[in-house]
Amino acid sequence: MELLSAFPVDFATYTAFLLTASVIVLTPGPDTLIILRYALTSGRNVGLATVLGVQVGLVGHTLLAIFGISVLIASTPWLFKAVALTGAAYIGWIGIQGFRKQGLLRVGATDQPTISGRKAFRDAIFCNLLNPKVILLFLALFPNFVDNTRSDVTLQLISLSVGLIVINVLWQAPMAFAAEAVRRWLKNEHVYRLIMHSTGVLLIGVAVLMVYDNVMM
Repeated sequence: MELLSAFPVDFATYTAFLLTASVIVLTPGPDTLIILRYALTSGRNVGLATVLGVQVGLVGHTLLAIFGISVLIASTPWLFKAVALTGAAYIGWIGIQGFRKQGLLRVGATDQPTISGRKAFRDAIFCNLLNPKVILLFLALFPNFVDNTRSDVTLQLISLSVGLIVINVLWQAPMAFAAEAVRRWLKNEHVYRLIMHSTGVLLIGVAVLMVYDNVMM
């Protein structure tokens, strides 16, 4: 009981946050798409590097929230649109890679992954950091579970962020392991192209929607 009382967020509030965050995490987005693509085409280790990159991105969002930069971005229309459009361009570019010739190397022709873990890690960080929906997630979701009357607001934000990261890892890491089990099917060039093209279309679609939301609306 003493341990629970010392925790920055009370048990009921934290439980409600975890349940809400779980629903959001389970909703497919750019993070899920690139994890599946890189795990399926380049193996478990590259998939796990992508998962790690997503969590580093969330740590970055936590720091932005703590220092008030997220509020500044969200409250400055041109700056928010600039971040959103940059994110759309980056996500769209990753989608386009699925149609480029060098991105269609046949799995199984070599023991080397089609992309490096470093590239997967970097792509995941930038996709997460430049995703305006994640910025809004921190601004819209977190304040509902933070008690501003207390002096430990920073600790509350960190605690909520840790919970979000744990949920992410519990959901995303198994995807990387599961992808390794089915990766042998990708030795069929047609299946491999289907994976690359379908994830490419979905990522480009996400990028187009991001542009529409921030330019046309």
